[in-house]
Amino acid sequence: MPDNRGDTIDQLYSLVANEEDARVCKDIPEEACREVPRNFFLILASNVLTKLGDLLISPKTVLAWLMSAVGAPALVAWLVPIRESGSMVPQMVIAAWVRRKAVRKWFWTLGSVGQATSVVAMAASVRFLEGYAAGSGIIIALIAFSLARGFCSVAMKDVQGKCIPKTRRGRLSGLATTIGGTLTVIMTALLFWDRGDPGLEFYTVLLLLAGGLWIIAGLLFAGVQEFEGETGGGSNALSQAFHSLSLLKNDAPFRHFVITRALLLCSALASPYFVVLAQKASDVGWMLGVFLLASSLASSLSASFWGWMADASSRSVMIRGAAMASGVCLVVGIIALIWGTDAGGTWFYPIAFFVLGIAHAGVRLGRKTYLVDMAGGNKRTDYTAVSNTVIGILLLVVGGLTAWLSTLSEIFVILVLGLMGAMGMVSAVRLREVTTDE
Repeated sequence: MPDNRGDTIDQLYSLVANEEDARVCKDIPEEACREVPRNFFLILASNVLTKLGDLLISPKTVLAWLMSAVGAPALVAWLVPIRESGSMVPQMVIAAWVRRKAVRKWFWTLGSVGQATSVVAMAASVRFLEGYAAGSGIIIALIAFSLARGFCSVAMKDVQGKCIPKTRRGRLSGLATTIGGTLTVIMTALLFWDRGDPGLEFYTVLLLLAGGLWIIAGLLFAGVQEFEGETGGGSNALSQAFHSLSLLKNDAPFRHFVITRALLLCSALASPYFVVLAQKASDVGWMLGVFLLASSLASSLSASFWGWMADASSRSVMIRGAAMASGVCLVVGIIALIWGTDAGGTWFYPIAFFVLGIAHAGVRLGRKTYLVDMAGGNKRTDYTAVSNTVIGILLLVVGGLTAWLSTLSEIFVILVLGLMGAMGMVSAVRLREVTTDE
């Protein structure tokens, strides 16, 4: 009996690949090439579900609101640093464990289940605890969530590098972000628009829904057909992790990439300060909903274009994204400095936030594709772990510095981040091309 479902998957993949021979494999074995269409859509679906989950537990919106609602507002400042750096800093040790296994998809699956369990623990804290006990429960669960996310981050790039051809990775990431962004626009409108204060019960249900999304994503990813790859490792994961740091000294192209990525943190760090200036310039109650929609639309409208461009040159995507991020930061900072924070009217900051969101999508997708393409085998795992660990530490340092600078002036912070982005653009120009290498 013919496998019509398989034929349908092949046809859909052919449309996505946009070429006569959809199975052009640049740097993966022939046996893995045969499984590309099915693996492509399984990884795509898993990514989309986790992006929806990220919306439902966003530290900048949902968790921050919950901290105030349960009576622990002083803990809000810890949410974003833990969420971002908690998954990055331990990755050298995580990578040493992952590298010992020839098949690594199970690390992503277990990491997804771990994130689901952590989110359910957050919901339990909200439901059964109060005050700083509830807030502390959310923080502890968020730490566990971030650690589980670290396993997913290391495993995803390696599995994707083994299962998806070099010239199809950018559009996979782009499609996932576009579909996820489109669905988040719909969910934002349905869940948050004109709802007022929905109460703790509503947000508890949101957390449980997010946990369910990560469970489904883990089950889908378990179905990826991954063939055995290289293994290696030392006698001790920690010593192997520190040994991996030698890449920063001995591998000049990788060191250059990490420096560039550090400078491009500006696109992520500047966004909250746009929101702060908007709050100072206008007291419109529905402004938060506008920023949520702007963030989702920026990803859904731009990610696929960035993805297709990254398949041609991920370096160029990084350059263009950095130029956009630097430009919008400098324009906003200069206008606010000269004409005041209320210059431009109600829609000035949401529009600038939207442009910055497009730029950040390009920077993020470009550097992820560049990292996957610049190395193979165990080097890909080491590159991911070392760069994420270093960036996680720098994120805490730069985040603390910008928090201190913001006590002087948010405008000054935006201008400094704009200059930082300009330096990142210059550094990206000096990177070597890797996407088209054979």
